[in-house]
Amino acid sequence: MIDPTESKRMGDDDEDDAGASSETAAGSAAGAGSAAGAGSATGAAAGAGSSSGAAAGAGRRADEIDAPTVERIRAFLVDRDIESTLADGHTFVVQLPGENRLKTACHLTVARESVRIEAFVCRRPDEDFEKVYRYLLRRNRRLYQVAYTLDNNGDIYLVGRMPLIAVTDEELDRVLGQVLEAADHDFNIIIETGFHTAIRREWKWRVSRGESLRNLEAFRHLTEDLPQPE
Repeated sequence: MIDPTESKRMGDDDEDDAGASSETAAGSAAGAGSAAGAGSATGAAAGAGSSSGAAAGAGRRADEIDAPTVERIRAFLVDRDIESTLADGHTFVVQLPGENRLKTACHLTVARESVRIEAFVCRRPDEDFEKVYRYLLRRNRRLYQVAYTLDNNGDIYLVGRMPLIAVTDEELDRVLGQVLEAADHDFNIIIETGFHTAIRREWKWRVSRGESLRNLEAFRHLTEDLPQPE
């Protein structure tokens, strides 16, 4: 079974396409959602690690990056002991530990006027695309500051933008908390809807070889008609 969680970033073409389309969706989600459901990144990610040092800035000119915002985000992550790295002088890669999805990498990219939020959730479903995408569109109505979108391959991401004036400790906590809550809550639903044939095939193969089923236990209900372990 191909790992649908292998982390990746959207390509430049995808980012341009998604930026134009999903920014509107994210704005709509922000208006419709509520911070109460977003949760807190601090409690979930505390103790996961600490920020590492910055690499030399590359890709963007210094005048295209708001340095005070970079420092504000860095201080927030260090203060809350959230595992992160500063990849290129303006993109923080924040590791958010969950339960269903063990870790979600959320990229916070600082530009001159806004901070782009991006988190890979799952690769393109194998089947039942319409059911998966319908679920994600409906889910967007309840999300805060981010929204689900697809890249050119059909892989699933959470994306959004924050104006620099909104980059406060409280708002960063809400947004990262929402990314974590969405990715962790929706992950099993996406997997069992879009990969149920692969799950059944993997279950049958592991049972035949006496392999561990630990990471498939959440999907046992999809295998009731298949051989079960002794």
